[in-house]
Amino acid sequence: MVGRDPIGWVALAPREKYLHLEHSRTLKRIDDEPVWSVTCFFIAKPYRGKGVMLALLQAAVDYAGKHGARIVEAYPSEVVGELTGYAGFTGIESVFRRAGFVKVKQVSRGQAIVRYAVRKRQ
Repeated sequence: MVGRDPIGWVALAPREKYLHLEHSRTLKRIDDEPVWSVTCFFIAKPYRGKGVMLALLQAAVDYAGKHGARIVEAYPSEVVGELTGYAGFTGIESVFRRAGFVKVKQVSRGQAIVRYAVRKRQ
């Protein structure tokens, strides 16, 4: 937030809460591990390219970990060039790499499944 104005948000929940993922042919489950899924972002135009997506992603991982998640999974795109329209709404793969996510599957030319192993809390 800037002052009282929200500048972005991230959608995060246990994967089974996203029925479209559970029935997706492209984004099929990789294994039977329980995962939390990051499905999309919104960042207000004036704040894009300023690290907001990374900050939201790190907060999402922390939140998921505090609520019992051991794996956080996402379905980002690797965008080449300038983002336009809805490009990047599922996240940008390079941002996920910076946050420590690892690619586990390339599902199409421009989209991957990435995962982050959440550290157990002491």
